[in-house]
Amino acid sequence: MDYVFEMPAEMLQETDKKGTVERFEYDTFTYDEENKPLHKGAWVYRPYGYDKSVKYNVLYLLHGGGFTEEWWLQMFPDTVTILDNMFEKNLCEPCIVVTPTFYHGDDDKHTKDEGRCENFRHELRKDLIPAIESKYSTFAEGDVSEENLIKTRSHRAFAGLSLGSMTTYRAAFYNNFDLFSWYGPFSGCCGPFGDHDKEVKRICETLENGYKNGYELDYMFCANGDADIAFEEHKDIMGRAVAESKYLEQGKNYDFFIVPGGVHDMKAWQLHMYHALQIFFKK
Repeated sequence: MDYVFEMPAEMLQETDKKGTVERFEYDTFTYDEENKPLHKGAWVYRPYGYDKSVKYNVLYLLHGGGFTEEWWLQMFPDTVTILDNMFEKNLCEPCIVVTPTFYHGDDDKHTKDEGRCENFRHELRKDLIPAIESKYSTFAEGDVSEENLIKTRSHRAFAGLSLGSMTTYRAAFYNNFDLFSWYGPFSGCCGPFGDHDKEVKRICETLENGYKNGYELDYMFCANGDADIAFEEHKDIMGRAVAESKYLEQGKNYDFFIVPGGVHDMKAWQLHMYHALQIFFKK
């Protein structure tokens, strides 16, 4: 596809064909030693003309550090406008967009524990996805057994920004590769103090094991700005992973989009989402 380096102006113009955004609540657990019960929320975007007789793909979309599920759709309502325009102009098929949080609650969002990124894998698999895909019209068709969720993995994508990008790797890619076949890490993989060797190894092993078990990667769309604080580590890790893994093929199931002068901000992340949705769910 042809990339652009700033959001087209028409994507930010209000349209009459507006999707709806609604609050979704569900029960989960901390999935730690105490394993406390939690009641959490997410925001769900349903495209204009949402029809229960139609099966929709689902994008699970994460915020960054220090924020929660309100980030994408509530704090930045122009994200909704972008989605409305993309679907109206047939740039991609209408899909459901779910914005959850990896934090345990609003008071938890100031924690410095990056373990939340990896820990979220349990909640994602056992509670969030089954709850969402029991209520909404998806390709799971209401059957949220693990077997069926695995069977419908090609209709499920996961993306996130900054700490949410790290969560894309740790919760979705490394630990739930059998549930997702589309990935969008926006701005980073392991953070400034992460172990690059470890991340490259995990990427390669995830792909190796996935393909051995019959789970192919449909696409990993990495994106970053070359002035982003997370750019160098992300670029280094993915560059090495592409060199070492036979399962990452530039232009076929992988790309690393770079915004010249792009920084660690919402303008870049919305642009990444705009590009990712034009790639996701296309065979």
